Amino acid sequence: MITLIVGFILSLILTPYIGALMRKAGIVGKDIHKLEKPEVPEMGGIVLLLALPLSLVSLLNDALAKALVIFLLFGVIGIIDDITRLKQSHKVLLSLLVSSLVISLPVNTGLDILLASMELGVLYYLFAILFITGSANLVNLLAGFNGLEVGTSAIALLFLGLITSGSAQILALTGAAVAFGFLWWNKYPAKIFPGDTGTLSLGALIGLVGILGKVEIFAAFLLLPHFVDFLLKSKIRFKGRPLGKTEVLEDGTLKAPPYLSFLGLLMRIKKVKEPQLVAMVWGIETVLGLIVLLLHQLL
Repeated sequence: MITLIVGFILSLILTPYIGALMRKAGIVGKDIHKLEKPEVPEMGGIVLLLALPLSLVSLLNDALAKALVIFLLFGVIGIIDDITRLKQSHKVLLSLLVSSLVISLPVNTGLDILLASMELGVLYYLFAILFITGSANLVNLLAGFNGLEVGTSAIALLFLGLITSGSAQILALTGAAVAFGFLWWNKYPAKIFPGDTGTLSLGALIGLVGILGKVEIFAAFLLLPHFVDFLLKSKIRFKGRPLGKTEVLEDGTLKAPPYLSFLGLLMRIKKVKEPQLVAMVWGIETVLGLIVLLLHQLL
């Protein structure tokens, strides 16, 4: 599929360019999980907002065009958040507002849950709004390490692309290609960060593919690590920073923060350095993807 090649190359080429612009503008953040705390360009997610629409322009139809509008608007929320540090409640409200555009997408209102199927009618659109909002904010929540959020999103989109067809498959596979192109520069040691611009838009993309491809249950399954992280952090009302943060020891290994999180659990199970931690999460996401492929074949 030509859009995959175009998307990957565009992302690969645009990422260092955008990174250089961000650094020149002073839009940088400290890479806090390294002893030397280097400054890295932020808001790299702008690359995704450019590369994905440009890759798909020759194939645009009604469904893809409307899905891309939602994707781009989530990127705008991310840009606002990166610049102003939105309150979590404001971020969710804006996400709900943008997700409401899903009512314009040409989808049927049935919901398949493994062997069962339900016709929700107009209630399906409420579900879809919450689903896309949840997907975007879950990906935004499980973040903070080199290549973590972009890598897991790329893997999720790849597997969703393998079980869908039509517009959903085009969107998923091209999105995965764009994410992998960005990941080349975002993997350890990161040369650029996606920022909330990238995490929110990638999360929304996963949700959109789930809705368009009628694979909502599989998209939700692929976000299981993110959901576990959400449940654990909800116990401290998502206010982890005042309680403490992940520490980097002299040998580069990570010490879990003094509160429960998905990544903190992994750090407690095994002593790891940053690239090993991220590789573990990628591995978990890949296993979930393989389970999705198997279930999709069996059902």
